[in-house]
Amino acid sequence: MDIKKDEELSQELKKVARQKGTEAPFSGKYVHEKAAGTYKCSVCGNPLFSSEKKFDATVPGLQGWPSFDDAIPWSVEFRPDDSEGMQRTEVVCMQCKAHLGHVFEGAADAPSGKHYCINSVCLDLERK
Repeated sequence: MDIKKDEELSQELKKVARQKGTEAPFSGKYVHEKAAGTYKCSVCGNPLFSSEKKFDATVPGLQGWPSFDDAIPWSVEFRPDDSEGMQRTEVVCMQCKAHLGHVFEGAADAPSGKHYCINSVCLDLERK
């Protein structure tokens, strides 16, 4: 697996993946994407999410980013995140440790009850 060096990353990808930033809601390229395929990590190419697990968010505060209800097994890891005065669960790529976004348990809009709120900039869609 070829992990991109920091100097190879766009400023936006570096801000999100390396500095745990967040892209502005509704600004990402995959918010409204409906194509079939596999979403891979933009930093290392690790397969992360199937398009079959993507859904349209309805929970206020979680809208505006690509939403998934499950990750590909063994593709991501979870870390406690107490930043911004909130208690959340950070989602990072299992291979390169890039920050991807957060997962919220018990989400009414997610078929599995898990709502993965992921930054588009951290994803590359490999279409079927």
